[in-house]
Amino acid sequence: MTTAGTNTSSKGYPIALLSAVILSTSAIFVRHLNQEYGLPPIILSFWRNLCVAIVLGVILMIVKPALLRVHRRNLYYLFGFGFVLAVFNSLWTLSVSLNGAAVGTVLAYCSAAFTALLGWWLLKESLSWVKVLAVVLCLGGCVLVADAHNPASWSVNLIGILTGVGSGLLYAIYSLMGRSASNRGLNPWTTLFYTFAFGSAWLLAIDLAGNGWLPGTAAGFTGLMWLGGQWQGWLTLFILAVIPTLAGFGLYNVSLSLMPSSVVNLVVTTEPAFTALWAYFLLGERFTTIQLLGSLVILSGVVVLRLFEKKPN
Repeated sequence: MTTAGTNTSSKGYPIALLSAVILSTSAIFVRHLNQEYGLPPIILSFWRNLCVAIVLGVILMIVKPALLRVHRRNLYYLFGFGFVLAVFNSLWTLSVSLNGAAVGTVLAYCSAAFTALLGWWLLKESLSWVKVLAVVLCLGGCVLVADAHNPASWSVNLIGILTGVGSGLLYAIYSLMGRSASNRGLNPWTTLFYTFAFGSAWLLAIDLAGNGWLPGTAAGFTGLMWLGGQWQGWLTLFILAVIPTLAGFGLYNVSLSLMPSSVVNLVVTTEPAFTALWAYFLLGERFTTIQLLGSLVILSGVVVLRLFEKKPN
């Protein structure tokens, strides 16, 4: 690996890890909104994406308006990217709702394997034994942290399994498209703004087309105002959009511009371990011995990747 490549990776790893820490708080906010207010998953996803787009759009207009200018061919690409984000958001929230946190987390994080394989197939990224070992360690650790080794955790229906695996696949595609956006010369914050803006438009269409019969969607425009006058719920939703979503996905996109998508996705696989930490401090949940072991297995996978990654073939 060249000196420039080494410097890029040394910057990319801590950025990706910080992204994982911030993104790990998403489950805490989502759980609160679901339990306290009964907010349906796709309605939640719509408002989350819209808040991110509005806040980031205002920031960019004030700080650097030039980042909002995009060539038409890239605009079409970002429109499709927004669709991928919208479907991923929908499947992830539906999966958690249908499967529970344990199975939903494990199924979503099969994205590490999908990303490595799709990156090798579509982007010609290397798939060395180190990446294969890291995939096995990270996924194995996720199983332990999520308590998915317990057979009772897998009492799910076919739709639940399909949405869970689908969320992992879409997460992997999102990673690859983020890498492709970087190769197109798009700024990570420009990409983030347009994907969430278009994503909110797609989610609005899904909500209205679903019209309540599709799980998690709104029953018309009035259904979108599910929270009504509950300002605490709106505030929580806004915080979810600004902190774990805007900051988390922003750093994630930056890391994708510095390292291969398969590597970034493996580093971000530490998210379940950090989620367990947040739950310990904020919700009073305790680590079991198995969950602690799982956290160490996940981190060992990242360490193996960091220490033994070689120059792509």
